[in-house]
This record gives sequence, structure tokens and C-alpha cells, in this order.
Amino acid sequence: MKYDVLIKNGNVVMAGEVKRTSIGIKDGIICEISEQISGKAELEWDAQGQYVFPGMVDVHVHFSEPGREHWEGFETGSFMMAAGGCTTYFDMPLNGIPSTVDVKALYEKANIGERKSYVDFGLWGGLVPGNEGELASLAEAGVVGFKAFLSPSGNSEFEAADDETLLRGMKEIAGCQKILALHAESGPIVEQLRQEKETAGLCSVDDYAASRPIVAEVEAVGRAIAYAELTGCSLHFVHISSAEAVEKIRQAKKDGLDITLETCPHYLLFNHEHLREIGAAAKCAPPLREAGDQKKLINMLLHDEIDMISSDHSPSPWELKADSNVFKVWGGISGGQFSLLSMVELALQYDIPFEKIARWTAEAPSKRFGLYPRKGAIMTGADADIAIVSLEESHTIKKEDLYSRHKHSLYVNHTFPCRIMGTFSKGNLVYARGKRMTGISKGEWIKGKKLSYT
Repeated sequence: MKYDVLIKNGNVVMAGEVKRTSIGIKDGIICEISEQISGKAELEWDAQGQYVFPGMVDVHVHFSEPGREHWEGFETGSFMMAAGGCTTYFDMPLNGIPSTVDVKALYEKANIGERKSYVDFGLWGGLVPGNEGELASLAEAGVVGFKAFLSPSGNSEFEAADDETLLRGMKEIAGCQKILALHAESGPIVEQLRQEKETAGLCSVDDYAASRPIVAEVEAVGRAIAYAELTGCSLHFVHISSAEAVEKIRQAKKDGLDITLETCPHYLLFNHEHLREIGAAAKCAPPLREAGDQKKLINMLLHDEIDMISSDHSPSPWELKADSNVFKVWGGISGGQFSLLSMVELALQYDIPFEKIARWTAEAPSKRFGLYPRKGAIMTGADADIAIVSLEESHTIKKEDLYSRHKHSLYVNHTFPCRIMGTFSKGNLVYARGKRMTGISKGEWIKGKKLSYT
């Protein structure tokens, strides 16, 4: 048989095992996995000594197009994701102008994405005060789910959901058989503490971290769980930063609620001392936690209490980071390029099987959001979305390595014990050994499906 692509002799990371084998790809689909593939291909990749992962499915990125393409747009953002081994991403609804809170805005964003994206993508819709009547139409049009904030989002175009909005919206979302993703920090707690600090003229990184304590995350998680129990709404908690919040979610799952959670690589690799050392590039919300809290979160990961990994890539121009008052600094980590590398680093450090890394970065998000088995695993019949990783090269990140629009990141000067060698999106080689490949097909808008209840 003549294939389009042959990936030969790689250590292929599949469900339950890592197997030295080869992969045959035709028309964008994995059509054969065998140690003895015969035939030729237009493109052959010798993966001897390399690890072949399913392409990451990152359900939490912030591209800001339309309206704020100068922060990050689909073209720069999607190629950055591909350079990090990500082949499908979900864009959040808040940073574009307009925000994705109605069908017109959804289609506008989808059309831009299909023109510019290098890899496949999904789109979140927003839940904000006053748009509850738009949710059913957004669900029907193909959003993967809805996003709401329980504390200020940082953008006036996307207001936090008050309790009444949250209850009404969750009831509507449950009826649409969709998921609500929540930024879970208590608005009253973080706003009161921020006001106290700023009134006293306290605006350092320590003051910022103190204004967003773990209790604010735990309180918001608990309140959302109570509302989910009342409304029957499925939840996904984004960027959980503390073991205490994970434990509260774990108990709710045990009680039968349909809830998942993600954490982000920056909470696992970095802590508050890095915020002190690096400054604005390391500011995010929730903030990086103290080293002891970081260790507890990692322990939750090691014990399989965290469902998936997402980047929360949230970039901005440097001028939004350049302020001596940390409360005024844009709070977002530019890190979508480094999620898979971060997890491979943690796997090597903590002796985590690579199969688990593939589950956290690809299989679990694909299953949660209805993309599996088309996405999320290396198996026959699946899209040929593949990331090839070498453990033979350490890689210290420099500004010139960044493919995001703005060349600042928490990860600059961080050394990874691994490197992304190549990324295939539906069989098309998008990225190879530090180079953007030409002649590739564009990404597809992957519409969300309804949840299936058993």
C-alpha cells in the first residue's frame, strides 16, 4: 500500500503501553499500526529513539481575535500550539471584541479560525449577565461548552456571573446538555482583599498573591458544586491551583456529580518564589502558590485526582505587563507552546508512565468533550494528530524560541530535558525541528457535541 506518511520505528505512546512500532497514514487518518509495515510513502519519518505521542488537546487557550489580534491571533497562536505538539485547542470566549456571547460573534470567530488556524480548534461560548437567552442558540451552533467567571475577568466586555446569572445559566446549560467551565475564585473575597491592599499602598507580588488565597478558590468551587447539585449542570473547573480545591471536587465526584477539572503546567513546575524572581511574566490568576502547596498539588496529580492538563495560554503585549503596581499588570501566562514538554519533564522527574501523560493531555480532554476516538489517541481510524518528542536533547528556552506573538514568557530560560521534533495535524507535517512547514492544510472548526447521559 502507498501511504501519505510513514512514521517508522518510534516508541509509540498508546493506551496502556508504549510500543516500538510504525504508523501508516493515508488521507489524514491512521490506517495501520504495525511493527512490519510494508509499502512506501511520500513522507517517511524515522522516529528511532523518539517518542510518538497523540497530539495534545488543549481545552483552554485565549486567542484574542477578533478585536485584539495584537495580543494573540489564530495564526500566531495556532502555530505556537503546533510547535508545542498540540493539534487541537479550544479558544475561550472573553478576550475578543466582541466576546463570544451570541451566535453572530461565534460565527465571526469561527470564520477567522478556519482561514488562519494551522490545526483544528473548538470554540467556547460565554455565560455573562444578560445573555442567558443566547445559550441554547450557541449550543445548537456548536460551542464546546460555556465559560463563566466567579470573579472579575479583567475585561469589561466579559462580566463575571453573579449568583442569579449562574443559577439561571446553569439550568439552561443543563437543558442543552453542555458543560459549564468555571474560573473559580470568590469575587467578594479577592476584590475585598485587593481593595485593602491597594488602599494601604501595598502592590508587590507578595501582596497580589495574598489577595487571592486558596480559600477564595475553595469557596468558589464549593458554591459552584452546590449550584450544580441543584441544577444538574455538568461542570469543568479550569486552572485549579490547590490540593484543597481538588479534594472538594473529588468528594463531589464521589457523590455522583458530573465534574472534571484541569490544572496547568505552570502550577506544577513553578511556585511563588518564581513569581518573586521573574515578576510580571509569571503573574496569573489564581496565582502561583507557595512551594508546599505546589507539592501537594503535584501529589494530587500523581494520585490521579486531576483529570487533564491545559495551558491557559493567556498572552498580552508587554506594555500590559509593565507596571510597578502588580494589581494593574495583566494576569496571564504565555505558555501554550510548552505544556506537553512540561508534562514529559514531570514524567521523568516523578517516574510517571508516558501513557498517563498521553491520557492527561489528549485522551481525557477528547473523551470529556466528545472528540474521542477521532482525537486523543493513536489508534487505527483516528485522525493522524501526532507529536514526536526526543529525550536526547535538553532545550533551554530563549526568546527567539517563542512562536507566540509577544516574546515574553514564564518559560524563558527554563531548561526542558526534551524537545518537540515534529507535529503532524491530520497527517500534515505542520512543524519540524524548529521550522514552520509550508503547503499544509488549514485547521477545521470542530463543533461541540451534546453530552451523553447514562
